[in-house]
Amino acid sequence: MNLEISLQDTYQKDPSIVSREIAGEVILVPIRRNMGDLESIYTLNETAAAAWTFIDGSSTLQKIRDQIVEEYDVEVEQAQLDLLELVAQLEEIGAIQRL
Repeated sequence: MNLEISLQDTYQKDPSIVSREIAGEVILVPIRRNMGDLESIYTLNETAAAAWTFIDGSSTLQKIRDQIVEEYDVEVEQAQLDLLELVAQLEEIGAIQRL
């Protein structure tokens, strides 16, 4: 994993990851891998799916955190912890890249 993640960091989605909403859940599928490999498919909960949507290559993590706080019943501190954990996980699997 990279250096420490900052709220001022901006990320973009990796073009080799596609997201689809299926049965009310958002899943991420790496298209560079064998589609039969279920370990390469990732399911996001509602707030993680929202964060995924907000990752656009221009919004800072602070802006994304603020959007999540605005849309969901969550405290700023919890939203920040969850977002930073999600970003670390997405970065680790190669779904996003820091700009």
